[in-house]
Amino acid sequence: MADASTVTIRTRKFMTNRLLQRKQMVVDVIHPGLANVSKIEMREKLAKVFKSESDLVFPFGFRTQFGGGRSTGFVLVYDSMESAKKFEPKYRLARQGLVEIKRIARKQRKERKNRNKKLHGTEKAKGKKAKKSND
Repeated sequence: MADASTVTIRTRKFMTNRLLQRKQMVVDVIHPGLANVSKIEMREKLAKVFKSESDLVFPFGFRTQFGGGRSTGFVLVYDSMESAKKFEPKYRLARQGLVEIKRIARKQRKERKNRNKKLHGTEKAKGKKAKKSND
């Protein structure tokens, strides 16, 4: 079987986006004998090529071609961590462990929704307790 050293990474449609402070490109990964290449490994190789830290490289949207051996995806390389946190969607930051997304339990969300149904107007925003009528 092939190992990670046989992986070739080629970039195309390279663009420097000054407005969003990043470099963006389509990446073709040739990996004969491997099912696919991990994003962590890809981040490290691309960071070395673009003289950046691996935390600033965001690969996503990779699809393996039919028959295997080749994948294509998109990569964003940010100039700084501040610009990455400013422009990158929260879910992609969470994937790399840069941001922690707090999740409220599904049951609690549903209970809150149903409690809010009983409130009117600005009470919903305040989260006041619904009054029980004794009629």
